[in-house]
Amino acid sequence: MSVILVVALAVLGGLGAVARLLLDGAVSQRLARPLPFGTLAVNLSGAFALGVLAGAAVDGDALRLAGLGLLGSYTTFSTWMLESHRLAEHGALRLSLLNLAGSLAAGLGVAAVGHWLGSAL
Repeated sequence: MSVILVVALAVLGGLGAVARLLLDGAVSQRLARPLPFGTLAVNLSGAFALGVLAGAAVDGDALRLAGLGLLGSYTTFSTWMLESHRLAEHGALRLSLLNLAGSLAAGLGVAAVGHWLGSAL
């Protein structure tokens, strides 16, 4: 792996993290609800984008840059798990389970749609 690729991954990783922060904040501010809709919006849009990349058969450095660098830092498994855990901790077990199962099902669905659209490119 070249130094240029590593630097590009770092830059795109930073951009993905900032994009996640901005989208999560905007959605959370508009939809102040117990469910973490900001994280859901981030993860669903990221799953869709990764599906498009996979469907379009992007590979090599382009996949590393877009999939790992940008989208890898944009999507957030750990925040999703932490928010689900906190819901359960605060007595909202049903919301916690809804967040877990709903996010997973929706993520698989949007990734499949993205894959289908990507393969049509």
